[in-house]
Amino acid sequence: MPSLLERVKESSDFLRSRFKGKSPLIGVILGSGFGDIAREVGSLGFILYKDIPNFPIPTVPGHEGKLWWGERKERCFAILQGRSHFYEGYSMIEITLPIRVLALWGAKLIIITASAGGVSDSINPGDIVLIKDHINLMGENPLRGINEPTLGNRFVDLSNAYDPKVRSVLKEKFNLKEGVYAALSGPSYETPAEIKALKILGADMVGMSVVPETIVARQMGLKVVGIVGITNKAGCTDEGIDITHENVLDSARKIKDKMREIISFCLEELSVDTI
Repeated sequence: MPSLLERVKESSDFLRSRFKGKSPLIGVILGSGFGDIAREVGSLGFILYKDIPNFPIPTVPGHEGKLWWGERKERCFAILQGRSHFYEGYSMIEITLPIRVLALWGAKLIIITASAGGVSDSINPGDIVLIKDHINLMGENPLRGINEPTLGNRFVDLSNAYDPKVRSVLKEKFNLKEGVYAALSGPSYETPAEIKALKILGADMVGMSVVPETIVARQMGLKVVGIVGITNKAGCTDEGIDITHENVLDSARKIKDKMREIISFCLEELSVDTI
């Protein structure tokens, strides 16, 4: 079986050839309910994940499995419309391979979006929140296993995993809240007792992605900004409404326009120095 480095190189070489040698400055991952943004920010076209060597194929509704390409003010960008998750049965190495491909292809900044449940009392459905830190409770780390020095330092420093400079710009521009994101493996939603425990640990929101991608992105030298749409109060049974994936998608679509505005700003207006 080809090594991880060989697979990443094969994928990035394929995309470089497919897009005539151009490289994206910014990569974007669109989480549940935000997929339509890919075609709304000036993308020029897409290629299916299944046609890209080694790419994992999402199996979850709301994750289309398309890589979009576009250009804004002479800046190229790539958007991943959907992601594969650990709970789908993929390994950590598989679900983070697209991040490595974007880095080797030439990206400098990765914008990671997701839907999540609100844990903190100050975080409410409809909020869009910047991730300032995370808690990895997935029981696994994507850097575990055979080390490949070419792909970065195994012992990557995550002190500032989510770029402070980019966060500061977006927080001021869009008046966004910041919070700590806790990642669980899923796919079941959290119990009220688990949410109580997460509050004690200092989490403000909880989801089933983002963290593996962030760890790998930082290992590869990418700057990371995490932007989360809060779709529900996690572990909340008082409202008499079941938490379902369909409800999460519907809630995310209601805040999609603001998420699109933030992403558009990043693609077009972030200074080169910030990126």
